Amino acid sequence: MLLGVAVVWGTSYGMARQALFFYPVAGFLFIRFMLTFLILLPALKNHWREATAAGLAPGSVLLAIFLCETFGVAQTSASNAAFLISLCVVLTPFVEWRVFRTRPETRAFIAAGVSLCGALLLTGGTLTGLGVGDALLLGAALLRAVMVCLTKTLTQRHDVPALALTAVQTGVVAAGALAVLLGTYHTLPALPISPGFWIATLYLVLFCTIFAFFAQNYAVQRTTPTRASLLMGTEPLFGALFAMLWLGESLTPAAWLGGLFIVGASLWATRPRRQ
Repeated sequence: MLLGVAVVWGTSYGMARQALFFYPVAGFLFIRFMLTFLILLPALKNHWREATAAGLAPGSVLLAIFLCETFGVAQTSASNAAFLISLCVVLTPFVEWRVFRTRPETRAFIAAGVSLCGALLLTGGTLTGLGVGDALLLGAALLRAVMVCLTKTLTQRHDVPALALTAVQTGVVAAGALAVLLGTYHTLPALPISPGFWIATLYLVLFCTIFAFFAQNYAVQRTTPTRASLLMGTEPLFGALFAMLWLGESLTPAAWLGGLFIVGASLWATRPRRQ
């Protein structure tokens, strides 16, 4: 399931870019997450109290992640963005160590380092023109690591179905995006009529939001944050493959090698082993 999340999130950047041709960033986030919340609203029946208790904090972190990523990507290069977001894989073992007071396995740190090298190769091998956008993306990477650990902690304390938890999280993001939109435009811009916008938005709602966050919330309850992060850390590879197959971009031999590093590190660190 977590590899499936990496696949659909790898396609999300191209689909989101298509939707953002027609609507402002905050408005697009509001539409995407409000539609998701309305679809998932029935899942809150009989679970709204525990879902709210468990979902408000990670929902707020999720809102901060999307705002940092969206505005960060607009102020830096695509290669810098992809690499800096992938730092989440390296940061998660340290956040997990700090939160749960348990040191992750040594091979998790090794795999995180190998995956980071792979991401550097995949995105071009250099970081250029570091600035405010890069700082926002670095913050988003740290918040992603915090998000996985926070979800693990709260789901251990609260017995809440993954769909109900996802509903609360997406509702928090929708409310936050609406506040940003109204603070920027003071009104709700006219909704787009282009089929391209709604096709991209529905794809993101169904696959990159409902499925992805349900899978993450479900799986994190059953594995460690570091293992989850390593599996979802294959996202840059799938994003590069999507850009090559769908958008017509090309991959260098170094990028292919970097992709091999990422996948190899993830599979090695998460493979079943004898006790």
